[in-house]
Amino acid sequence: MELLEAIGKRRSVRVYREGRIARETVLEILRAGTLAPSGKNGQPWRFAVVQENRARFAEIAALTVYRAFAERADCLILVFLDKAESYHYVKDCQAIGACIENMLLRATDLGIGACWVGEILNRDGAVKGLLGLSDRYDLMAAVFLGEPGEVPSGVYKKKPEECLLSFD
Repeated sequence: MELLEAIGKRRSVRVYREGRIARETVLEILRAGTLAPSGKNGQPWRFAVVQENRARFAEIAALTVYRAFAERADCLILVFLDKAESYHYVKDCQAIGACIENMLLRATDLGIGACWVGEILNRDGAVKGLLGLSDRYDLMAAVFLGEPGEVPSGVYKKKPEECLLSFD
């Protein structure tokens, strides 16, 4: 798939059908994330993948208001910022956003449905508790993956001209 095509086809998929995503495919999606730019090449992202342990998966999914669709996904990638590797918090958060977008685009390219959930950030402590992680890590997002059951179409996206403040 061409890059612009993948960008145009990327949608937040919230309906999943039964199906397993191979470990190699998950690693390929993570690899795309790790290719993102980061300030001073710090690469502050860290991942926790929850797929096999369905009890833990359900506990984490229950921490979000999106539980109804999240529990039906096959795989969950939790993305964290490693504060010990951070040199500038805001820049590192931006880098993690680029990392997540790369993962979403690669998932789209591979035909995997994905949904980036940020609403779970208010449950950072609970998520880290379930995973046994220290405060060295800040939760940045949850990315749910699965075989797409339904891909939204006709999603309105503003044209660049609608977003311009100026163009000198």
